Amino acid sequence: MNDSYAECLVRRRIPFYANLINIGMGVVTAVCVLLALSTNIIGMVLLLVSGFFTYLLYRNSRVEYEYLYVDKILSIDKILGKAKRKKAWEGQMDDIEIIAPSDSSAIKDHVSSGFKVLDFTSQLPGARTYTAVVRSGSETIKILFEPDDKMIQCFRQTAPRKVVQ
Repeated sequence: MNDSYAECLVRRRIPFYANLINIGMGVVTAVCVLLALSTNIIGMVLLLVSGFFTYLLYRNSRVEYEYLYVDKILSIDKILGKAKRKKAWEGQMDDIEIIAPSDSSAIKDHVSSGFKVLDFTSQLPGARTYTAVVRSGSETIKILFEPDDKMIQCFRQTAPRKVVQ
């Protein structure tokens, strides 16, 4: 049996505003530490709350996507702060109509109005992104992702007519 397997990990670019918010929350937490040393319970509660929110903001601003292709099943997981994994999307190769580079004209023929867009890219300028058009029932989903060459080869082995280079 010819099983196809490929995996790829893509780190999303951290937006500029997220770094500013993280620095601001770090300063607020440092002020809360000084406040906790000078007062008793109020400063300690503020320190715990600000520390918790600083941790959440830091973790949620560090996002990675893992693409996993195993025997006609494409799975995309979202990893937050290298600690928490969440399934973002999963689908069969039979449901995918086309996989092509995002700037190709083949994608424009398959995408109609009123579709849902899922962006699983690094959002880096100059990144080689691909678009997969998935139809499940009456719903059309446009998935943006950045597979490597091995994953594209696995797509082409299992469904050569659906992959455009």
